[in-house]
Amino acid sequence: MKIRYCWRCRMDVPMLDKQEGEIASKLFAEGFQEIKNSQKVPFKQNFKKLLDYYNDLTGFEETNPNAIMHHFIEMYGPDCENCGKPYRTETATFCPKCGNKRKL
Repeated sequence: MKIRYCWRCRMDVPMLDKQEGEIASKLFAEGFQEIKNSQKVPFKQNFKKLLDYYNDLTGFEETNPNAIMHHFIEMYGPDCENCGKPYRTETATFCPKCGNKRKL
């Protein structure tokens, strides 16, 4: 786990490493199985295992299971040399935060 800037959330959040992300993905899939198996349970309750896992691991009180699924370190590129925010992808050459042009 590492604190990094999330472009969708527009703030620094705990990002999961590869192993943690695999566990979160499995719990996310289990949440959808819960939806199939129980018709009248509130949406967030189906993803309680995922939310609890993320909250216990990071100490960050996330309430949206979908947000967790884009909080994976490997989804983003390296940090910008100028402002320190991560590039949006591994191959991105432009930082939208500061306008820095990355040389690959």
